[in-house]
Amino acid sequence: MLHSYLSPLIGYFSYLASGVAMLIVFAMLYIKITPYDELKLVREGNVAAALSFGGALIGFSFALASSALHLNQLEFFVIWGALAGVVQIVVYVFLVKCIKDMPSQIMENNVAVGLLAGSISLAVGVINAGCLS
Repeated sequence: MLHSYLSPLIGYFSYLASGVAMLIVFAMLYIKITPYDELKLVREGNVAAALSFGGALIGFSFALASSALHLNQLEFFVIWGALAGVVQIVVYVFLVKCIKDMPSQIMENNVAVGLLAGSISLAVGVINAGCLS
């Protein structure tokens, strides 16, 4: 009986570990491309940074969840996860070009800018997740 549960458990933990690893790598890359340290700003109580960073993480996670749901091979899950990370980073670069002084606005805790950036990242993540289905 245990043998019948072993294969699904291995699959579950493989996807879970890969997903968490991709989330950590994405977060580290995202922090590297921004001119500020989101985690430091969040620890200091910067709501704008939390909203912006949180939106990017959740948007990325939606795409990961969709690819885990729809793909039957771990390799494809990792490939689509990497692509989703690239999409989120491109969104950030696009936002910096479109929202005047976005990095400095977030560092100054402009909550409206942080919420807009996070919401756009989240929206693109949802669209990205839908495209994977």
